[in-house]
Amino acid sequence: MTDANEAASTTPAAPSGPSGGGGAAPEAASVPEGPAAPGLDELRERLVDFAAARDWGRFHTPKNLAAALSVEASELLEIFQWLTPEQSTDVMTSPESAHRVRDEVADVLAYLLQFCAVLGIDPLAALSAKIDRNERRFPANPPDPAGKDDSA
Repeated sequence: MTDANEAASTTPAAPSGPSGGGGAAPEAASVPEGPAAPGLDELRERLVDFAAARDWGRFHTPKNLAAALSVEASELLEIFQWLTPEQSTDVMTSPESAHRVRDEVADVLAYLLQFCAVLGIDPLAALSAKIDRNERRFPANPPDPAGKDDSA
């Protein structure tokens, strides 16, 4: 984990919704009650301010942030690398592994938000547009190419 992401690493992770990328998503885990988490815009602004206060902006090019995002996503994958599918679904039951997963998710999100800030991308609008495209590309009940109706 890098110092640039320490501020984001302490934020509890909320369950994510479907990305529209295909495949069935497991049931989302419940999030403990507590203070409301800040919104993406507030977190993005905090990260921008955090980097600016340390004069790190010159290092936050799209290329560098994309590379850092990839590294952090790989660190998240490393947690699951040798787990069975069953073990991977139980990873949040252990406080130690749950902490590691939350930290890596925070690092991935921190770099993604910084990447979006540098390029002027609204991540929620981009995700919404992607889900819209995937809903059109992959309809829930595709028509039968043979024209047969199995409902009878």
